[in-house]
Amino acid sequence: MTADGAVGSGRHDQPVTLKDVARAAGVHISTVSRVLRQQEPVHGWTDTALRVREVAARLGYRPNSLASGLRTNRSHSIGLLMPRLTDTVIATICESIEDAARYAGYQTLLTAPPDTMNSQMESLDFLLSRQVEGVIATSLHRDDSLFLDRLSRLPIPFITANRHIDPCIPAVVSDDFDGGRKATEYLISLGHTRIGIVAGPRHASTGYDRLQGYRQALESAGIPADESLVIHSEWEVQGGVLGAHALLSLADPPTAIFAVNDTAAIGVMGAAHQRGLSIPRDLSLIGYNDIPIVAQLPIPLTTVRSDLTLMGSTAVHELISAIEGGQLHSVTLPVSLIVRSSTAERH
Repeated sequence: MTADGAVGSGRHDQPVTLKDVARAAGVHISTVSRVLRQQEPVHGWTDTALRVREVAARLGYRPNSLASGLRTNRSHSIGLLMPRLTDTVIATICESIEDAARYAGYQTLLTAPPDTMNSQMESLDFLLSRQVEGVIATSLHRDDSLFLDRLSRLPIPFITANRHIDPCIPAVVSDDFDGGRKATEYLISLGHTRIGIVAGPRHASTGYDRLQGYRQALESAGIPADESLVIHSEWEVQGGVLGAHALLSLADPPTAIFAVNDTAAIGVMGAAHQRGLSIPRDLSLIGYNDIPIVAQLPIPLTTVRSDLTLMGSTAVHELISAIEGGQLHSVTLPVSLIVRSSTAERH
């Protein structure tokens, strides 16, 4: 460890220091320190800042966050509370958060507890014990009063991504109400009036909001609500399989199904195949999120695209802004319908 907190280098004899970068870039050491610690300004880097960053990368300079923390009494770390990390959606958000945090000079400390609020509370306590400066959570349960009370008393900034828990807790989410409405309106435009929905677990705001958008689209089209067409399920493939079988076993089964996530939609495809149904000839199907695999399926999936990478990076930007003294803001990101081969006009 050096006096200015650098570790590692492109040289084999000693670490590259801030002084080395300043000397090679022809600027003062304070300029190097400032440029390498700040996020990219709204109007982009100046020529001097670009030169400093290029020189630092070429020399292999790496800041030592431990040394910096000892000097400033700061950890420069962000805690991540992310159950269901094997889910492609959560993994994509996590990767984006990690990239954005590293770019801003922060380290991440990841916890991946079971998707229960007791487990998440324990993980939150662990993150606080490690002196993280802020926390991002992705899988909170809506209307959980005990956890909400705990969040209201946190000593550090906290923001959610993917799901929201309460209007008083800042969140970066997709416009899931609009996404549910878009999916359902498209199926209605194809002539479908018996539209089932595999709606996800009741505790998830993502599924809830998409379900409300589905209901709004039906109401606007004058189609009576039929609660037998609403099946709550888990997010995984098996949840889609079970949900589809429940819907397709009805005396008057749906001619179209909206699954509120792509993984469950894949399960719906499997259930339809087991019943000898052809997608989209016998059953139209829409998913949600546009995870990479669904465009490559034998029947490419029509789905609602949410920008998960932007969601993660926006959450980091908001959290670091609050850590540095700014205000946390909620952000709702737009979604778009991606039409592929799993939907067709009703015959």
